[in-house]
Amino acid sequence: MSCQPVRGTRDLLEKELAQHHHLVEQAYRIMPLYGYQEIETPIFEYTSVFQRSLGEASDIVGKEMYTFLDRSGESITLRPEGTAAVTRAILSAGLTQTLPQKRFYKGPMFRHERPQKGRYRQFYQLGVECFGIAQSFVDVECIALANQLLQQWKIQDYTLTINTLGDQESRQAYRQALINYFRRYVQDLSHDSQLRLERNPLRIFDSKDPKDQALFPEAPAFEDFLNASSRQFFDQVLKGLQDLHIPFTHNQRLVRGIDYYCHTAFEFTVKGLEAAQNTVLAGGRYDGLMEQLGGPSLPGIGWACGLDRLALLLPPCLTPPSSLRIAVIAMGEEFQSVALQWAQTLRQQFFSVEMPFHGNVSKRLKAADKAGCQIALLFGEDEYKTHQVKVRHLMNDQLEKEKLVALSDIVSYLSSFRKA
Repeated sequence: MSCQPVRGTRDLLEKELAQHHHLVEQAYRIMPLYGYQEIETPIFEYTSVFQRSLGEASDIVGKEMYTFLDRSGESITLRPEGTAAVTRAILSAGLTQTLPQKRFYKGPMFRHERPQKGRYRQFYQLGVECFGIAQSFVDVECIALANQLLQQWKIQDYTLTINTLGDQESRQAYRQALINYFRRYVQDLSHDSQLRLERNPLRIFDSKDPKDQALFPEAPAFEDFLNASSRQFFDQVLKGLQDLHIPFTHNQRLVRGIDYYCHTAFEFTVKGLEAAQNTVLAGGRYDGLMEQLGGPSLPGIGWACGLDRLALLLPPCLTPPSSLRIAVIAMGEEFQSVALQWAQTLRQQFFSVEMPFHGNVSKRLKAADKAGCQIALLFGEDEYKTHQVKVRHLMNDQLEKEKLVALSDIVSYLSSFRKA
């Protein structure tokens, strides 16, 4: 039996949990400003939910999903992404009758990928989905929400890249043009790109293989295959971003490997991470997804960001500071009950309290210091007789190291040291 976590997973302890909580707490402040409400879906779904939405030819379905048969013989998949699951939930709850639906989610996702720093097989995402609005302004609003969050998180040196995938008519015309082009160089393509050629040729542009990349400059440009309505929609999105003073770069090679995307596709990348995984937030429009899952034809747009990667970029000062921590120490076994009662009283006043109990008073004070306590309360015989407690400041050299405080005043005294 191994005591190590499964490859590609890890335990989140104090520092990483604090970083994740910081990211999520800021999101809870911003999401309602844009009208988004939280939704939580199960971590597993019927496999068909992802097969029908992501497409059999996608890398996620073909290589990365954790799929198994349950005891009833049903094929179950741990969710590899949030969009299909939220779409299924909206459909299951009958919420397509109440539009628009603007939802955000957070939680673990699962993909069988090669683990590396910032990329895990169990990873954590935060995302938004908006259903029922076809107009281009919601694309701009969705990107603006992401931009405000990155600013709120104090993420530095990020870049917004955007492209259009057009409507279904434009996409089909471009897809055929790519097949015709890359077929001429099929022997020069990597093995993965050869497999993508017939199934999902747009995904060839995601390749990091130098042999594939050498063919990109002469490949057809999507812009040449956009029909008038697709071109107009994209122009409106770009103008909206300009109106909001959100800088962007138009990259015609930015694609999406999942079948449900159309029109707007975008991603935020940052400096400081390896090029293969410098995307921290990505999304786009998916007007056909609801219909693929058996629902009505509804427009949709959304994005997701990786909390694991974002945590790597948080400035150290943004890790939430520890609150005031108090050590309550009984100087003698007979005062243990008194100390316990006061510890409970302080916790009910929302103080963080430690009760070191090993060794003599000196060892308990050392334990309190190691636990990060700023103040120790020492309950002993002399103090008990005079209805006082001995207060010792453990970390602030500018204060009187030790003083007596009346028990009746101790809560107000400690409250004066809370962080604002």
